[in-house]
Order: sequence, then C-alpha cells, then structure tokens
Amino acid sequence: MSQPHTKRAAHSRPRVVIVGAGFGGLACAGGLGNTDIDVTVIDRRNHNLFQPLLYQVATAALSPADIAEPVRRTLGRFRNVRVVLGEVKGVDHAQRCVALKGGDFFPYDRLVIATGSEYNYFGKDEWKAYAPGLKTIHEARLIRHRLLAAFERAERIFDPVERRKLLTFVIIGGGPTGVEMAGAISELARYMIARDFRTIGESDFEVVLIEAAPRILSAFPEKLAAYAHHYLNGIGVRIITDRRVTALDDRSVFLDGERIDTGCVIWGAGVRASPAADWLGRAGGRQGRIPVESDLSVKDYPDIYAIGDTALALDENGAALPALAQVAKQQGVYLARRIKKEFAGSRDIPPFRFHNRGNTAVIGRNAAIFDFGKWTLKGRLAWFLWAFVHVYLLINFEKRLLVTVQWVFRYFTRQRGARIIDEDHIRSGGDGARTQPVHEPEPGRKERSQSKEHLP
Repeated sequence: MSQPHTKRAAHSRPRVVIVGAGFGGLACAGGLGNTDIDVTVIDRRNHNLFQPLLYQVATAALSPADIAEPVRRTLGRFRNVRVVLGEVKGVDHAQRCVALKGGDFFPYDRLVIATGSEYNYFGKDEWKAYAPGLKTIHEARLIRHRLLAAFERAERIFDPVERRKLLTFVIIGGGPTGVEMAGAISELARYMIARDFRTIGESDFEVVLIEAAPRILSAFPEKLAAYAHHYLNGIGVRIITDRRVTALDDRSVFLDGERIDTGCVIWGAGVRASPAADWLGRAGGRQGRIPVESDLSVKDYPDIYAIGDTALALDENGAALPALAQVAKQQGVYLARRIKKEFAGSRDIPPFRFHNRGNTAVIGRNAAIFDFGKWTLKGRLAWFLWAFVHVYLLINFEKRLLVTVQWVFRYFTRQRGARIIDEDHIRSGGDGARTQPVHEPEPGRKERSQSKEHLP
C-alpha cells in the first residue's frame, strides 16, 4: 500500500482507530469514551445493527429502525470519539496508518479490527443473488419482499401445482439463523393465510429447512436440537438433514437426487470472516479469521488487535471462541480497559477470558432453547428469557420500549405490522423473485382486489 508521506505529524494525545461499529467495535469505543485518547471509528455503514433480531425484519415482525441506530447517535456523547463513514482498503503497519478507498489516511497508535463476518457460500458466490443471507438491512428487506410478494402472486394463481411451487420457502442451513427463520416463516404464513387470504390455503405452502450435517443446531446439546426438530415438525416445517445443496437458481434448489421448486430461498449455512486478514498481508485461520494472542493482539503486530467474528481467539482449553455477539462485546470491553492501562504505563494486564452467558435460539411462539453449559432450558420459560435478554441487549431505552410494545401487541394479536411491499417491485416482478402469470378466476369465484401495499 502506497503512503503519501513518511513522517507523521506531531500529536500529543494517543490515537486509537477502530474499524467496524458492530458489538465489539462499539463496546471498545464506548470504553474509551471521554478519556484523553483520540478515538476514530470507521465503518462503511452509518448505523449499527442488532443482527440477532434481523430475522424479525425479514419476516415482517419488526421494522429496520427498531433494531438499528446511527453510529453517530450511539457515540455522540463521547467528545473524544470521531465517526468516519468509509471503507478500508488496507493497513500500512510500518507507517501505522489505515487507508480508505478514496485516498484518506488515518494514523494510529493502536488499531482495533472489528469488521465482523459475512455469509460463506463455499465457493459458489453466484448463489448469493438467489439466496440472500441475513447480515444487512438490505438483505432482510429483500427477503421480506420476496416472502410477501410470493403470497400476493399466489393469491392470483388457480393452478394448485404452480401455487405450491411459489409458496415453497427453502432455508439452507440448520443453525440458529436457519431454525429461527423456518419457525418465523411458518407462523407468519399460517396466520396470514387463515386471516387475510381467500384463494390460498395452508396446504398450499411449505417451509423446507436443509442442513448438511446429521442434525440441526449442531452447536447445541443433542436433546435441545431434538426438541427444536420436533417443534418445527409440529408447525409443518420439513427438515432435510445430512444432504448438501448441489445447485440453485431463482426457481429451484437441487439436492442429490431431488429438485425442490421454490418461490424464495434464504441462506444461513455458515459464515466467514471479513477480508481483514488481507490488509495485513497474511493468511487467515479457520473461516478466514485472524489468529490473535491471549491479549487479542495480532501475532507480530503488538499495536494491532482483532476482536469479534474477524478474530480467531482461543479459550483456556485451546478451543476457538464462537462467533457470537457476547464474545465480541466482552472482547471490546476488555480491550478498552487494556488500551487505557497501556497508555497509562501499566504492564500488569491479565489476558482475555471469555465468560459464557449461554447460547440461545428461538424456534417459534413460546418455544426457545438455552444452553448454559452445565444446564439447559427449553420451552416457554426459555422463550421469555430469550425475549428479556434480547430486549436488554438493544442499544438504548427507546429501542427496548419500541420492541417490547410491538412484541406484546403481536403476542396477543398475532399481527405483524411491517408487511409493506414496494409497488415498484410489484410492477417489475422484483429482485429475482419468480413471476407468475395472472389467471382468470374460476367460474363462480369472486376475484379479490389487489392492493399495491398489503397492510395488516
């Protein structure tokens, strides 16, 4: 990476650059707030996003604004923290400088890489156009549009075979995201069909969950996975395990010896770290993550740290820490304390230790699982605990209040208030979703008028 200058301007205060405004980056920036350290937070998006609830945006339970907030608002109370909207293209560790696309450079005394992860298509990146994941607001909106548009198109089709194809929804990946999406789509579909549609019935739709491993939720104890499998079967989800997807397009998913026609495909089959390892000119470890020392510093670069999904950190037993929000947040808090002590001249700083608060997944209404290691929890109580934890982890009181009110309302009414479809997508067929011809109604059947926007 070329550097326009070799000498850095004199600076009296230490400088910390944090790349990424996710759980880890925000926790680190907040821990360094209102100190005598100049902090610069760089992100290519202007908002932070509570990804654990992104599937509820995709299934019309919440709006994007309910789980996202501008980074400047989050960090605005810290006068020593500067927020920069931009995309990093490289790191010059010799000059201790971060370069952005467009030519801007930001010098640092300490660099924190917290750029998160993206979905792994295992060498089939062309599948992303047909099977979006759930990492961004754009992807959640795209999935929501394809789901809702499929029901609207199906209402106009009187060929039962074509209607069944259009209302078959396929989720690839049986981890927490896939399980949560399968349960949410099944419940959304059953309620909408019973209440709002006249042509289609419950027998017309199907949710298919595909997992390449022998069972779903492989990171959870087998008894919790079995409970989730049984619950999903009970609400009509077809689960296919121990089989891999060999091909897919906008109309079909292909397995060994089977073709599944579909109106919407969702990807949740694995993640890989952001390409931050390339900035340092080194190969990433497992899933492309940057190997770090016990103090979260990158090997051979004591002034560069990596945290969250982009870091390959090990626990006391040598096992890799999972790519979870609680790991990233704890690492960010720890690193802020460590950096403050380093600049204060302290050398007596213990290594990072992760404290497991439990792993969880929600399966459906009144059904969730919790794995605390030594003990587990499932069912209605786990669902209430899941709801409490996720509301608590939202970024501020306003978001907690908004989400709580909407969840309480939806719990008693089953209404979903974010079911708006952009009329431009309806006219164009919309973002790769399959388009079906409009058929005349059957004799004696009254055609139901269609609205551009399907309101609850």
